[in-house]
Amino acid sequence: MRAGTAGDADALALLDPVAGSDGGGRRESIERWCRAGSVLVADGPAGVAGYCVVEYTFFEQGFVTMLMVAEGRRRHGIGERLLRAAVVSCRTAKLFTSTNLSNQPMQRLLRRLGWYPAGMVHGLDDDDPEVFYLCHPREADQ
Repeated sequence: MRAGTAGDADALALLDPVAGSDGGGRRESIERWCRAGSVLVADGPAGVAGYCVVEYTFFEQGFVTMLMVAEGRRRHGIGERLLRAAVVSCRTAKLFTSTNLSNQPMQRLLRRLGWYPAGMVHGLDDDDPEVFYLCHPREADQ
């Protein structure tokens, strides 16, 4: 794991399937996250294997805005390592994230790592509510 830099934006956009299909919005976000120093990068033998974005704009608490692992590298512990690095790097007493109700693999990962459900928001994606999760970084370190 390492901090991402502006020079990582191209590689991150290549591994992120949304970046190539949403008209440039995700690509712009990736560039902004890299410039802001909000990205953690997981490198692998074949290059970048995944990335995680931690921001502090959610009620001034840490929020994992994005967790993305390259398609061929999923289910190899990369997402877990990225989330653990996010917890360690968090500067606030609470760290949140969210995922769609339909994203059962992400929910299982979060629960396995000690995150717990903190609420649900309807209306972001049609017919697929967003489930919010909470982790207390200081407790996770113990």
